[in-house]
Amino acid sequence: MQKQVCVYCASGLDLDARYYEAGAELGRGLAERGWGLVYGGGRAGVMGSVALATKAAGGRVTGVIPDFMIERELGYREADELIVVDSMRERRRIMEERAEAFVALPGGFGTLEEVIEILVGRMLNRHAKPLILVNQDGFYDELLVFFDKLVRERFKKSGWRGLMPVAGSVAEVWPLLERTAADHEAVDALWR
Repeated sequence: MQKQVCVYCASGLDLDARYYEAGAELGRGLAERGWGLVYGGGRAGVMGSVALATKAAGGRVTGVIPDFMIERELGYREADELIVVDSMRERRRIMEERAEAFVALPGGFGTLEEVIEILVGRMLNRHAKPLILVNQDGFYDELLVFFDKLVRERFKKSGWRGLMPVAGSVAEVWPLLERTAADHEAVDALWR
């Protein structure tokens, strides 16, 4: 089965155009590199830009969406697979299980929740799947400063940055994804 990248991002409809463009660039890049997409199942916002671009470039799209959000986020019924679930927790669980890697574009509280859950899973050695944060135009600068404060104040030991490489743009995602995916496969092979 084709490897899938889970993309976390915004579903908002009134964002600056550069965020939608980055989503489309990421979607095209996934398809061109032979990765499938697993994501939140919506057709709206950056989420929709990623999915539509992946599909248009010939990539496989798997959406996971709670039933109560199908109309709100305009569920992408043209996805190769649209999984309708009962809750946000189930959505996150299925996306995590289906993905070999994670990429987070700029997004709101839902995106942050997803990123933190995957990062904490890595910190607790629950998985070794790559997680890449796309800090487009410095979007996540203050969050990264806060994470460093957690280390300074001894709430977290240093080393978190190694668990979540930061890309400044979509173009910077690909070498990070290839390197961290290769590292994940090497670790995974040790357990077989």
